[in-house]
Amino acid sequence: MMTHPSLGIDHCFSLVSNLDAAADTFRALGFTLSPRGLHSEEKGSANYTIMFPDDYYELLGLLRETPGNVRLQEKLRESGEGLHAIACRIKDARDAKAALDAMGIATVGLNDFERPVDLPGGSTGVAAFSILHFAPEEVPRGTVFMCQHRTPDTVWLPELLDHANTACGLAGVVAKSDTPQEDAERFARLWANGRVTTTDDGVVVLTGENSAHLTLLSPDVLAEKYRGLDVDALPDGAFDVLQAKVRDEDTAREVLDAAGIPWIKTDQGTAVGPAHAAGTIVEFIAQ
Repeated sequence: MMTHPSLGIDHCFSLVSNLDAAADTFRALGFTLSPRGLHSEEKGSANYTIMFPDDYYELLGLLRETPGNVRLQEKLRESGEGLHAIACRIKDARDAKAALDAMGIATVGLNDFERPVDLPGGSTGVAAFSILHFAPEEVPRGTVFMCQHRTPDTVWLPELLDHANTACGLAGVVAKSDTPQEDAERFARLWANGRVTTTDDGVVVLTGENSAHLTLLSPDVLAEKYRGLDVDALPDGAFDVLQAKVRDEDTAREVLDAAGIPWIKTDQGTAVGPAHAAGTIVEFIAQ
């Protein structure tokens, strides 16, 4: 019997309107960014990554319109920039497809790609990946796909793990939902150890060991939790909040203050609104 291949959250990405402007925005938030990564001509895109020891966050921008990025072009035009995607950890994309087919969980878009990477000392390497998407009908909102890292040593570079805001990992992702319980149960199917638990004001999907969780909140609850931030500016149909673990929340606030970035105190930490985080709310949570 095949086992479920999806082992937690590997990374998340924000699709952004202006990649280099978004990179400057996240540097101001106190994150260390990788050198700009350039994708293939067919993809017509580029990225910056924000690396943590066990996961990461990606800023993805479209440099030109190509047949290979039509879906992302439409998403950006229709919804706006923001936190559009969650990537799941898998060991092998082709094995994952076979296992999910056997379980009746639909997938699309199995493909391999690579991009050049600037390495310490001035050399260049290659970061190689295999990607498999969950079919849109399997995902209540946003995009969820699976990512096999074929060259992890060229992605998790030690010099990228130190952040001025003391960030050290993904704590969670938050999304609004008109039907949190129903959506949580559908999301939970996408992970081997997906488990649904309820809180006083929402529903949480636990995605696996040492993995960020996904929280579903009603629109009213999300607006109340992040009162003082412009939740109306968040993109439709995407995820809403990126929660980052920090070792020292006071230090994170000092970085924000030094950059002149307004923040609010939340019931879990410190949050910055979408105008200062390329279309998403970023929440710093002490761990």
